[in-house]
Amino acid sequence: MLVQSDYSPGLESFQQVLAPYSMGYRIKLLSQLITRNFTEKLEPFGLTPFHWLVLCCLWQEDGLPTSSIGDKLQQVGGTLTGVLDRMEERGLVRRERDSQDRRIWRIWLTNAGKELETVLPPIAAELGDEVMQGMSFADREIFSRILNQAIANLS
Repeated sequence: MLVQSDYSPGLESFQQVLAPYSMGYRIKLLSQLITRNFTEKLEPFGLTPFHWLVLCCLWQEDGLPTSSIGDKLQQVGGTLTGVLDRMEERGLVRRERDSQDRRIWRIWLTNAGKELETVLPPIAAELGDEVMQGMSFADREIFSRILNQAIANLS
């Protein structure tokens, strides 16, 4: 009869790191579900979650250089450039060369982009409430702190 040694762990001891039980898998699943739901909520506006992220950056500080938006969103330039192209075509943003450094493009909200600030945040908040349904305010704060710490640990 085979006896499992304390020094050679069996599958049971690794159960928590195997999908679908692992933390990484569950966080990925949560991210996919949130993205899917948010995509559906943004669809009537012709926007994507990435458009939302760019708008959030500009609502906080309009006229950012493209590179600053990319840094804030941790995105590579090519991806961001395409998103900004589509947002400009839709009349949500405009690009202008920096008056001090002609190599820099600054991104400015148009009136249409500014108007979305009154419409979209409540939609995002509603989704956040759906995600956190059944959790106390204290649990929500703890969850947020844990996520921030995990991100910081791997950054």
